[in-house]
Amino acid sequence: MSIPNSLTIFRILLTPVFVILLFAESPLLKQISLVVYIVAALTDWYDGWVARRYGYVSRWGQFLDPLADKILALAALFSFVYLNLIDGWMVWIIVVRDLLITGLRSYAEWNDRPIVTSKTAQAKTFGEFIVIYYILILYVGSNVQILRNDFRDLIETLMHPQVLFGMMLLVTISTIGTGAMYLFDNRKLISELHDRYFGSAESEQK
Repeated sequence: MSIPNSLTIFRILLTPVFVILLFAESPLLKQISLVVYIVAALTDWYDGWVARRYGYVSRWGQFLDPLADKILALAALFSFVYLNLIDGWMVWIIVVRDLLITGLRSYAEWNDRPIVTSKTAQAKTFGEFIVIYYILILYVGSNVQILRNDFRDLIETLMHPQVLFGMMLLVTISTIGTGAMYLFDNRKLISELHDRYFGSAESEQK
């Protein structure tokens, strides 16, 4: 297995470790969960750099790398839902959008017709991770006794439900918008996919 693919697998394996540490009662373990998340995110940057630098590009890697990113991000978002920090319906919209687009991208990659990630979609992903880091850092910080004593009012203000709702709403709107753009820009591919897998079934029914 190539180095980039190994790092991608490592990122997936780190995801449940992050979640377990985040829900631990010990403030120290919560802090370690933040470190684990950052390390996992850094592997995404590093495996991409290695793949480009040394030409380790494979069909399997092109499918697995974005999937690992989604797993890591969604693990954090669902953790925030469980902690009552954000609303679940927003996260489910992100899940549905990611499943649709990941499936479409996988089909395109398999047929040697890769879909280029748009600048808008990259901005959406960047914004999503900014929100995740924002919430994660503040949540972990709120469980550190020294920070809680010295910066209680600031942390409570930054983590006010309306603030978090507004940030997640922007992520959700951008998720819907970029998803719609993907579907529109690749409508021919979607039509081909429909005809390939559903067209024959419709013909048999007739």
